[in-house]
Amino acid sequence: MKRRIKSLFGLALLVALLGTAWLAWYAWRPMTPAALPVTLNVTPGTTLRGLAVMLQREGVTGHPFAFRLLGRLTGKGGTLKAGVYILEQPVSPLALYGKLERGEVSQAAVQFIEGWNLRDVRAALAAQPLLKRDSAVLSEAELAQAIGADQPRLEGLLFPDTYFYAPHASDLGVLRRAYRLQREKLLAAWETRAPGLPYRTPYEALIMASIVEKETGAAFERPTIAGVFVNRLRLGMRLQTDPTVIYGLGTRFDGNLRKIDLQTDTPYNTYTRAGLPPTPIAMPSEAAIRAALNPERTDALYFVSRGDGTHVFSSTLDAHNRAVNRYQR
Repeated sequence: MKRRIKSLFGLALLVALLGTAWLAWYAWRPMTPAALPVTLNVTPGTTLRGLAVMLQREGVTGHPFAFRLLGRLTGKGGTLKAGVYILEQPVSPLALYGKLERGEVSQAAVQFIEGWNLRDVRAALAAQPLLKRDSAVLSEAELAQAIGADQPRLEGLLFPDTYFYAPHASDLGVLRRAYRLQREKLLAAWETRAPGLPYRTPYEALIMASIVEKETGAAFERPTIAGVFVNRLRLGMRLQTDPTVIYGLGTRFDGNLRKIDLQTDTPYNTYTRAGLPPTPIAMPSEAAIRAALNPERTDALYFVSRGDGTHVFSSTLDAHNRAVNRYQR
């Protein structure tokens, strides 16, 4: 029995040694894609698994598992820098990890997230070491003018997406592209809008879309949320939506919305003022824009959070109060 255990242990050790030797050979051996150059688009948030799949798809490596294992063993899997990498000659897995770790990009990338406000966008640009920060010295009005915006306020006018740029390019170029793309998305959606909506301009629809974006994280609820707010506008009811109040508080908001905040009038307090706020309150996604322009037909006038990211919709105040008692109190 002991002899058998020793034999099994020896075999396992031999397999481990052979596997280690093969992985070392793989780590240093240049990968030879079928065709060069190869362009790798590493977006923000790309995982080690996603990178390995990309390399296999592009014909860079036929051993995606070995590539992932090497990244884990060397601790390089969590240090991938987003950008466009162009491989013009064969490169070993270790050398490729080095390029990804150092950020030796042909193009870098910055990501704008749906629901962000302009402060978030400017912070994201400031965190990009390869971008020239020409926007940093400009006020919002000056920045809007610099990128050709048709509004003095840029809030909501930028499209949430991943933007690639050449190293040391101006951040104004990124912002111009984000502005033009949001304008294209908005005008295209405006042409397919439902009839009879209470918006006079595409900009008003964008304001509504930004509120819809902030009110729910559940994509399937966006048209219903928009339908509730459209019903309220048509009836002359106040929107009474917390995200607009929070936006109006700006940097004073500490994460806790108080009763006094709901009672304190600002241009963005939809509890104290009727109609839409003066500007968008965030960057709405394309889905939120389409929801605002094609809202669900519903008789609901109220909604309350279940606490799980979804909402209960009600058409009467009594039903709404019962839902509030159940889920909030």
